[in-house]
Amino acid sequence: MRRLLIIIYILCLTTTAWAQESGKGQYGKTNIADLVLIYQGGTHRPMEWTKEQFLPYIIHEDSKGKKNWLYDGFLFLEFKDGKGRVYAPGYDKLNARKTEWEWLLDRNFEKNKAFYALNEAIQEQKPKMKKLVFKHKLVVGIPSPIFNQKDWGQVDGKDMDFSKHEDRITAGKWYIDRFLERYKAAGYNNLKLEGFYWVDEDVNGCAEILEPLGDYIRSKGLRFYWIPYWNAKGFDQWRKFKFDFAWLQPNHFFNKKIPDSRIDQACDLAKKLGMGVEMEFDSHGLNASKEQKSGRLKAYIEAFKRNGAFEESPIAYYEGGNGMYLFSKSKDPKDKVLMDELAAEIIKRKSKSFMKKISKGDK
Repeated sequence: MRRLLIIIYILCLTTTAWAQESGKGQYGKTNIADLVLIYQGGTHRPMEWTKEQFLPYIIHEDSKGKKNWLYDGFLFLEFKDGKGRVYAPGYDKLNARKTEWEWLLDRNFEKNKAFYALNEAIQEQKPKMKKLVFKHKLVVGIPSPIFNQKDWGQVDGKDMDFSKHEDRITAGKWYIDRFLERYKAAGYNNLKLEGFYWVDEDVNGCAEILEPLGDYIRSKGLRFYWIPYWNAKGFDQWRKFKFDFAWLQPNHFFNKKIPDSRIDQACDLAKKLGMGVEMEFDSHGLNASKEQKSGRLKAYIEAFKRNGAFEESPIAYYEGGNGMYLFSKSKDPKDKVLMDELAAEIIKRKSKSFMKKISKGDK
């Protein structure tokens, strides 16, 4: 009995030591330093994403008039079309069909907007700015083939039945292929397509199709990305589902009842799991907002400094669909100070040494 107790005690010590060591961890690495989320497509969105609207995401001009390149990564994603159809479960009553998937493709490749506008805006800034030390990278969301949907449409003359995993995978591959055909034909000289993003933020109803879709994306020389919400089902098993990289959402900004310590927890968890972290804010972070959430954005900045995220972690940025743009238009000095502080951290991360460290995650 005593020997059994000793063995149990040793196992407990070993487990505790392992947990402490794994808790230290390191943030994961990928070749995108700062990935800003661009919600584009749905008719309900506040932005059409023209060249003028992209400018504050490409270039930051500080309070002294100094300009620098800003985000190196752009994630285009959409959850619904704004007309009653959804590209991921739960956002409206009706699931998007092949017709709506094709419509979303058209929106992405619309002239003078979206990819086209981003590419042109970068081109226009090149002669005015110091030489780029990075390539602007593009990640694109894949609509989710929602489980049990029967009315999606056909691929090669066959009706797709999304109660069957193979049909869901077929539809996902169809979208990837159509996108790549159109992207290649467009010839954007200032963008580099890095991969595709899974718009479902947990693995409910989609776990079985993630690995084959990821394998198909990798067969094209691209990567498969994910940003699960706090405690989402499957978030701690992102490698099991064969994502190439994942960022963790702290989900702190939106609810004032959630303490600032949540951001520290998210950073610790991201290090333990080899993930990146997401910064979150929107227009409610403006000083004039009735919500008065500028302090919550400040909390992210301080926590990311404190936890080494700015120094070591790839970071995704949720900004509410137009937050950066509205901050750039604000005349309030407090807004300028806050955005200058955030932008200064992002700009520092574009040094060659940091990008070299991040690029170790390249394949």
